[in-house]
Amino acid sequence: MGIQIEKSVHKTTIQQTETSQIRMERQALDGKSTTEYRTFQCVNQDTKQRNVDTFQLREEDLKVVDFKETEDKLHVNWSDGHESQHPLSYLYCWFKGAYAEEFGKDHMIRLWDSSIETHPPSVPYNQFFVDHGWEAIGELTRKIRIHGFCFVTDAPVYPESTEDLLKRLGPIRNTHYGGFYDFTPDLAMADTAYTNLALPAHTDTTYFTEPAGLQAFHCLSHEPAPGEALEEGESLGGESLLVDGFKAAVTLRRENPWAFKTLAQVELPWHASGNVGISISPDKVYPVIEQEGGGHLKRIRWNNDDRGAVNPYEAKNWYAAARVWNEILRRKENEYWFKLEPGKIVIFNNWRVLHGRSAFKGIRRICGAYIPYDDFVSCYRVTNTPGGRVAGRSYNNRARMGYARSKNYKEVTGAPKQEAPVIQKS
Repeated sequence: MGIQIEKSVHKTTIQQTETSQIRMERQALDGKSTTEYRTFQCVNQDTKQRNVDTFQLREEDLKVVDFKETEDKLHVNWSDGHESQHPLSYLYCWFKGAYAEEFGKDHMIRLWDSSIETHPPSVPYNQFFVDHGWEAIGELTRKIRIHGFCFVTDAPVYPESTEDLLKRLGPIRNTHYGGFYDFTPDLAMADTAYTNLALPAHTDTTYFTEPAGLQAFHCLSHEPAPGEALEEGESLGGESLLVDGFKAAVTLRRENPWAFKTLAQVELPWHASGNVGISISPDKVYPVIEQEGGGHLKRIRWNNDDRGAVNPYEAKNWYAAARVWNEILRRKENEYWFKLEPGKIVIFNNWRVLHGRSAFKGIRRICGAYIPYDDFVSCYRVTNTPGGRVAGRSYNNRARMGYARSKNYKEVTGAPKQEAPVIQKS
């Protein structure tokens, strides 16, 4: 005998059903959902890890002896003497479209175009030294989550200060370029980034299985080269470019569904081979546009310079689709141009936002780093989740993504697909 939870207008009712949902729930999740209800029997209280052997629990031996509902939990007593506690907020998360307010949800992203130049997201550098900078880090990561990028303004013009700030977001990722980078256009590495050439909008490290998550740039200086004279009114150039790749992908899907489908399905090889002794390619081929369940955009992988050869049998269609994509990326209304000056750091989501630059003269010194995507997500959620209930938020995100619509939903729960409203905190 199992238990089914139904939600009425005024209260939660418990019904006996023929499903084994709760038995399976205990086997799979008992003591492993959120720190708020991990029991001492099932979880090591020092490490917050499960300490029960899930696979020693035999479904056929587990029977519900009794259950009761308190204000915020469902208590279930089992035939082996164990008592499990299931917060109603957690159970409600599995209703289609529901979520527990106490856990919150990841902020919805906002697509943008060139008009963002009137009010780009930013956080003053000095805010990172108020009360350990916790709120500033939360604001910075939140704005990156929403917009895909954020400026840090009025920063000290020292590489050490930039590096210290970035390390507060997560460990710096070490690559064949090193860890924290500080370079001028001297071709110290065989990459066009180390030149003064113009670079079209692209994402970095397309040749990694997991491309870099965050990327940061801080222009420490930009001066004419020794003996180089500029004409009156002439600038050194080197303006920076950002393009919202998700906005471009949404536009492509709306204007040309065939081209979108092609770039989301045709998988390509990617590589980095310019430096002696270095040849990097991901574990497998990947498409330009990667999606998650429900068609949600996950990642853009686009750098024509680092792209391998297209499969000859798919080349005609892919190149036709890529031309449409490239035209959208280069539309003036999609390009946000700005001058990256000393004291102004830009940090962006390399999985979403493409970057580039115009050609420049003189000697420009840039520093920055890559930060792994997992560490960015962790930093964002820890600093933006009420009470640090990060584990609980993951269930809300699953509900938002529509996992309750899976093909075995009714089979597992024994219940029809239902809608449930937000669960308010008491």
